[in-house]
Amino acid sequence: MSWSGFKKAVNRAGTTVMMKTGQIEKTIDREFELEERRFRTLESAANKLQKEAKGYLDSLRSMTAAQTRIAETIDAFYGEAGVNDGVSKYYRTAVEDLDADTVKALDGPYRATVLEPIARFCSYFPDINDAIKKRNHKLLDYDAMRSKVKKLVDKPSDDVQKLPKAEKDAELAKQIYEDMNSQLVNELPQLIDLRVPYLDPSFEALVKIQLRFCTEAYTRMAQVQQYLDPSTREEYAGGFLDSRVEQVLQGMRDLSITGLSAS
Repeated sequence: MSWSGFKKAVNRAGTTVMMKTGQIEKTIDREFELEERRFRTLESAANKLQKEAKGYLDSLRSMTAAQTRIAETIDAFYGEAGVNDGVSKYYRTAVEDLDADTVKALDGPYRATVLEPIARFCSYFPDINDAIKKRNHKLLDYDAMRSKVKKLVDKPSDDVQKLPKAEKDAELAKQIYEDMNSQLVNELPQLIDLRVPYLDPSFEALVKIQLRFCTEAYTRMAQVQQYLDPSTREEYAGGFLDSRVEQVLQGMRDLSITGLSAS
């Protein structure tokens, strides 16, 4: 920070303190305050959207990776017994293909149509925050100059040039502040209104990508089902599989080695 910048920062800090003690009157701009609150709401929502959008892709990868690991474990668990019908092998192949083909194929389109547009939208926020900060600094400068003029009017100085100079400085500070304030009041609503048409294509892409993943997952799992025992498929379709599983579990409970005997 330059010496000039340091002095300005000190003066503005002093002005803020004097405002809090009521020594300097603070300019209130309800219109700007409303637009800034709306912008803060948008900023928070957009940053959360960016975080959750990335989290969705990470979760998709984690889920398919977990599916692959459990498929490998199941295949190893069945061992030679799985060779008879091959269902554990087919399940493993289906899950590995889902991870290798579908998820990896969706990674690029998801980044291009969802993550990158959202990140680009959020990238404007630091510049906007800098503009708001600068606008607030100029407002402090203006209020400080207004206070100086008021003091010179209430208690004239022996130097007759002080009041005209202070009035000129105050007018210049007012003009700088009002120009920046007007620009923000006009442009913040435009940014807020832009959010829907800008993000609509990304939302549509997200839905289509989710649909493709779910369709691919269903199709691959449905193909595995054909390798299941026919009687098992019929029992599942008829709603009898649950009772059959319960009978097996009850038989296990009746074994003392399970430690779950009812006696």
